[in-house]
Amino acid sequence: MITSSITRLQYLIEIIPIKLKTISNEDFNYKPSPTKWSKKEILGHLIDSATNNHHRFIRAQYENIPKICYDQDQWNSLSNYNQLDDEHVINFWTIYNKHLIEILKSIKEENLSKECNTGGDTNFTLEWLIEDYIVHLEHHLKQITEY
Repeated sequence: MITSSITRLQYLIEIIPIKLKTISNEDFNYKPSPTKWSKKEILGHLIDSATNNHHRFIRAQYENIPKICYDQDQWNSLSNYNQLDDEHVINFWTIYNKHLIEILKSIKEENLSKECNTGGDTNFTLEWLIEDYIVHLEHHLKQITEY
């Protein structure tokens, strides 16, 4: 059921790093305002999203509706993505998502209906969280680069 999400993520991992490496360091690090993220920080946000979704994808399979949420601005700020080497951030995003693909491939069909809470009043199925992860990823990648 999540085959299309896996396929889409594999495609993004193949094309996005190449496109990211063509962005100048100046453009990648530029902050439109003190409260807006640079392109590199947006990619960093996607690393933070991968990290938190990693927990959701695993823990939802064996815990009863785990609550896994995070403060995205604090995570981004305290990770200091703009101070890191561009290649480091790009490679980290790439390898983390390759790892998530391996996790997604191993999720049993019966576990896709298990639920997780992301901090609100609604619980979401693991299947929905996986699909939403890809939608969220693509939304932010389009803010960084055209593909």
